[in-house]
Amino acid sequence: MSESLSLSVIVPVWREAATIQSFLQSLQPVRTAGHEVIVVDVGSDDGTADLARPWCDLVLVGAKGRALQMNAGADAARGNVLLFLHADTRLPETAIDHLESFFSTSEQWGRFDVRLSGRRTIFRVVAWFMNRRSRLTGIATGDQAMFVRTSAFRALQGFAPIPLMEDVELSKRLCSVSKPYCIGSPVTTDSRRWEQGGAWRTIFLMWRLRWRYWRGESPESLAAAYRADVRHAKS
Repeated sequence: MSESLSLSVIVPVWREAATIQSFLQSLQPVRTAGHEVIVVDVGSDDGTADLARPWCDLVLVGAKGRALQMNAGADAARGNVLLFLHADTRLPETAIDHLESFFSTSEQWGRFDVRLSGRRTIFRVVAWFMNRRSRLTGIATGDQAMFVRTSAFRALQGFAPIPLMEDVELSKRLCSVSKPYCIGSPVTTDSRRWEQGGAWRTIFLMWRLRWRYWRGESPESLAAAYRADVRHAKS
């Protein structure tokens, strides 16, 4: 008898009290289907962890840094597929069906297409370019809800402990194992980052950081540049 899909959804969070319950409520069909949801907090001071506990299978408190949080969740996971989901991103209703299709293939990892929640035309354009770039390069980002077979993730020793570009870095290593399984049914990501920072400004920032990363600049330097730009946009 062949093995069936056993999914572990891993959610890194920090100060998500305002939305964590509604977000986790959207994942209850995943749990009802027999899969698990793991939340990894970093000591939020707004009660995020307590609000999350009734709506997930496990709450962990890990070291600060999204890569470290996701690795901690993966270490505790029982599923044979890990799905890394940001707390501002919603899975499509058909997610489990698509992941079961993935599990029946030989591919080791994949990601969803993405769309942004905002109604402005620019957000549809941004999503189109994100999805197109990902299909052409085989590189995925965290906004696309990356998923990977647990055995492959552990063989590669998970996310590199870097403060930025951990998703891109892991994608590069996963591409040496198999091509990504691309799910066209999109996840929906909150567009507030683009709205707060300005859509075009945020686009150029992310492309600039990615270009600098490909040129060999350290993730620590890029993280500092990202934080500085975000502070400037808010001022």
